Amino acid sequence: MSPRVKLVAFAAVLLLSVGGTVFFVLRTRQEQARAVAAAPPVPVADPAAVSARPHLVFRSTAIGDDYGKVALAPLADPGGPRAFTPVSCDRVYAHRDEAVCMSSEPGFVTTYRAAVLDADWRVRRDLPLAGVPSRTRLSPDGAWAATTTFVSGHAYSSPGDFSTETLLTPLSGGKTLNLETDFTLYVAGRRNTARDRNLWGVTFAADGDHFYATAASGDKTWLVRGSLRTRELTALREDAECPSLSPDGTRLAFKTRDGQPEGQWLIAVHDLATGRSTPLAEKHSVDDQIEWLDDDRVLYGLPRSGSGPSASDVWVVPADGTGSPRLFVPDAWSPAVVR
Repeated sequence: MSPRVKLVAFAAVLLLSVGGTVFFVLRTRQEQARAVAAAPPVPVADPAAVSARPHLVFRSTAIGDDYGKVALAPLADPGGPRAFTPVSCDRVYAHRDEAVCMSSEPGFVTTYRAAVLDADWRVRRDLPLAGVPSRTRLSPDGAWAATTTFVSGHAYSSPGDFSTETLLTPLSGGKTLNLETDFTLYVAGRRNTARDRNLWGVTFAADGDHFYATAASGDKTWLVRGSLRTRELTALREDAECPSLSPDGTRLAFKTRDGQPEGQWLIAVHDLATGRSTPLAEKHSVDDQIEWLDDDRVLYGLPRSGSGPSASDVWVVPADGTGSPRLFVPDAWSPAVVR
């Protein structure tokens, strides 16, 4: 085959490939436009009125022009009209006067961003971010922001098959701390220096020093307690991921494999004083960092298949193992309670 024929053949293959990609993109956009047109309107509330009362901040997954935007709903009527902010986030966490937004920005190369936002949802400062957004939290005093990203692999289903980076950033200025390189991990009283260790899913205590997170190495995960002052992490128990500290500071809600198939988790609550863990009534697999609605109930996101692009809902269940789960906010994800 002559060089000219090879060149013509290559050009033809390239043209077909580009044409197929363009066709796919156009078809996808047409399908999304039809879904938006067919979707029922989302009842809208006034942002100022909602934010003045105890409310839930979350990522809206309702089909429409506001898909992916951060929304607010009053705790007194969480499934009712929602107020939309001008920002879009993949993960969001908020207090009354500030929020952390982790987002992806599609393009020829997808980029990722994390930012601290003020009460008017304007960027106050950018945070360092190295990969795909996964988890974020603010400390109760607003002094620290925690972000977890995937830097290799995009799932927690197999502990040894992904890599995360978890950063703690002081919001008043100062050095950002990396949980893997700036903290010493102790498991069963011995220092763990395994090269495959990962740390993720931070939740802060109210004392300005301590926090809890997940550590993993090999096929094991541990609930760990950390100290900003000593830069140490101490394992408390195995098989606990993405902890969330209760408002009264006495219990941790987390997801646990507890004998489930790979990639499946149940949720449980661990009493810090007794060391006893209680499985909750939700039987679906929950791959989320739990949020406490109050000292008696927890919130979490569940994907909803077959109902639109990345559709999901926020559910609520009693934190003592009794009762039954119920829908709290439809078309929602990444909840944060603001009082």
